[in-house]
Amino acid sequence: MTKILLIEDDQKAARLLKRGLQEEDFAVDAVHSAEEGEPAALTGDYDLIVLDWMLPAKDGITLCGELRARGLTTPILMLTARDGLGDRIAGLDTGADDYLTKPFAFDELLARIRALLRRSTLTQPPPLKVADLTLEPQSHVVKRAGQVLDLTPKEYAILELLMRQAGHVVSRQQLAERIWTADLIALDNLMDAHMRNLRRKLDPEGMPRLIHTVRGQGFRLAEAADDDA
Repeated sequence: MTKILLIEDDQKAARLLKRGLQEEDFAVDAVHSAEEGEPAALTGDYDLIVLDWMLPAKDGITLCGELRARGLTTPILMLTARDGLGDRIAGLDTGADDYLTKPFAFDELLARIRALLRRSTLTQPPPLKVADLTLEPQSHVVKRAGQVLDLTPKEYAILELLMRQAGHVVSRQQLAERIWTADLIALDNLMDAHMRNLRRKLDPEGMPRLIHTVRGQGFRLAEAADDDA
């Protein structure tokens, strides 16, 4: 069943939309803030996200940009009362795949959802593979030797970056800038803690190690390495 994440702070509107979508045979989870929506989007294995622009504390356009920066490729349909051309351009430029202005007819919402799902099926990114390790960018499912690994969002982000650069060294500075969007200062201990936890899950006892430390340079994901620390 197709899974949709609805991020809408108006709880009455969220209930109505959720009920309508469920009647169309979609599985729908509804949350009401960016703080709830971000972890759900990154870990919930959704086929599509319906995201309201006007959320409390952190707005939808900011959340959309942050999700794209984290590598999330799930289609996002932005809902908003803003109907200016500049607003529509801003929403699309931030990473939304489509933009629907309130008030809207439910049938139009359905049509746009189905169009995005068709497009997503055609453009679904291929899985990343290194040895017996696989990562599905669309669903965020990671498996080692066929076993699903339970990774935190940070661990997943680190692993995806290493897998996209498989066989090449990823420096600490690159990790700091891409995963924490910050300078390396004061991040060394935090980075090492995340790397230890990721290695423990990825390379259990008896399994060939895939994450290797390259002295003075950074980390490399590969089937074998001669320059481990």
